[in-house]
Amino acid sequence: MILPIYVYGHPILRKVATDIDAENYPNLKELVDNMYETMYNADGVGLAGPQVGLEDRIFVVDLEPLADDEHPEFKNFKKAFINAHITERTGDLVHVEEGCLSIPGIHEKVPREAQIRIKYLDENLQPHDEEYTGFMARVIQHEYDHLDGIMFTDRISPMRKRMVKSKLANMEKGKVKCNYRIKTV
Repeated sequence: MILPIYVYGHPILRKVATDIDAENYPNLKELVDNMYETMYNADGVGLAGPQVGLEDRIFVVDLEPLADDEHPEFKNFKKAFINAHITERTGDLVHVEEGCLSIPGIHEKVPREAQIRIKYLDENLQPHDEEYTGFMARVIQHEYDHLDGIMFTDRISPMRKRMVKSKLANMEKGKVKCNYRIKTV
């Protein structure tokens, strides 16, 4: 089932998500499947619980559509991250352009650490403690930020924030168009 994606300005996007009782979470498998379907419908590579109206620490990532000769590591990189917690961020800050399904039409360079370590449960409730670098680390950090109520526009330079301020204000007023199902304030 395709879920509506909550757009910038909706209060759920600013709440800090909480860990869930994954073993007793109703329809967890169905939720993960719905999140993937919603993400694919919107042409995304990641989607977090708050973006579909949940205060739960869950996000999904699928980088397989980006796999090519230069990035074979993206092949089969499809994961659900449940009760995720980044335990370490290291390396230089790298500035790369990002977009977000909850902020349609805006793309900005965002500084993020080059490497992370993250603990989480997968969709089969198996625990993981893994390190990621490069683009994988970036996508995970982007989705993880949603769990802490942080939008990528919070991380851009003050000058760039001023330049997108009116577009964000319009989103807060519900003035936004995109080709997937959304929910505004």
